Amino acid sequence: MSNFEPEIVAFCCHYCAYTAADMAGTRRVTYPSNVKIIRVPCTGKVDAIHLMKALEKGADGVYVAGCLDGDCHFKSGNLRATAHVNQIKKELATLGWEPERVEMMYFSAGMGEKFAKAAEEFTEKIRALGPSPASQATRKAV
Repeated sequence: MSNFEPEIVAFCCHYCAYTAADMAGTRRVTYPSNVKIIRVPCTGKVDAIHLMKALEKGADGVYVAGCLDGDCHFKSGNLRATAHVNQIKKELATLGWEPERVEMMYFSAGMGEKFAKAAEEFTEKIRALGPSPASQATRKAV
C-alpha cells in the first residue's frame, strides 16, 4: 500500500481554522493537497451525520477544525463539535473501524503554520492506517 494517498476532509470554521489555512497559503506554508477543506460558519453546525457521510462517501479521515477553547465566535459551537466528534469515535469503534479516523482540532486565525503541521500529521496517521473500510468496500465493488 505504498502508493496509498488518503482522502481527508476538513470541516473548518470560517473565523479561525479556515483563516489559519488561508494564512498558511499566504505564507507559502504547504500542507497536503489531499486535505479537502469545507468552510462552515461554525463547527457547531457540523453534525455527526456530516462526519459519517464524509466517511461513507470515501474519505479515509475527517477532522473538524474550530476555534480555540473559549474563543468560539458563537460561544459554544466548538464544544458541540467536540461532542459530535467524540460520539462518532465511539460509533466507529463499535463498527470495528479505527476511531482515529476522526479528530477535533483547535486553531486561532493566526496559526497558519500549526494548521499546516496538523494537516500533515493527520494525513500521515491516516496513511499509516490505510484506506477506510468504506473506501475498501467501494473499491472491491467496482
